[in-house]
Amino acid sequence: MDIFLCNIGNTHTTACVWNGERMEKKFSVPTGEFEVSMIPQDVPVAAACVVPAVREKISAEREVFWVSSGNCSEKLDFSLVNASTLGADRVANAVALADSIPLPALVVDCGTAITIEIVDANRCFRGGAIAPGRILMRKALFTGTAQLPDIPLSDKVPGGAGIDTLTSMTFGIDRGAVGMVRQLISACCAQYGIRRCIATGGDADFFLEAIPELEKADEFFTFNGIKSACGA
Repeated sequence: MDIFLCNIGNTHTTACVWNGERMEKKFSVPTGEFEVSMIPQDVPVAAACVVPAVREKISAEREVFWVSSGNCSEKLDFSLVNASTLGADRVANAVALADSIPLPALVVDCGTAITIEIVDANRCFRGGAIAPGRILMRKALFTGTAQLPDIPLSDKVPGGAGIDTLTSMTFGIDRGAVGMVRQLISACCAQYGIRRCIATGGDADFFLEAIPELEKADEFFTFNGIKSACGA
């Protein structure tokens, strides 16, 4: 039986179908444009959602398995952290990590926010980190200052210091984000003896280019966590 899987993020909502053998990507839309009508009828639905208003809207019309630490306790041990505020996307990532990567390991999810999820050798979730992603950093400077512009994302890591406002912002944000992620990885690896570091998310390629110790996750990494969480 097909299962419709949704990953509802702050910026984008992506959907796939698991047909029992493989994943098929269906769509990716801005979360503000996501409608319940986009979910097919007469199929089970499982989702990870970090936008409460969207979850409420969907729950009013459809029965959905919502990923949470509470319904994934058989997959991972969450007893060593305060899981009451743990985002569903982070739970799905941690489940996928434990299912597919030799532990201890961590995953860096590079999106609107940059998150790190750590799972130790005993399948215990050990927490991680939450930090602003590159888009949020750009928006913070644009909205929080009088003259700094809203600059586009760059695909390449800047090589040197900026020579004007735009290149200075790019250098500061992008090289700063690389340094932040590298430092977070280093601290987590030292604390938990981690040797495998996986990168996923829409901005993962940028960080994969800049940080050699990162490995690229499977295209459906988070969806595999959602699928596993619901018992498929």
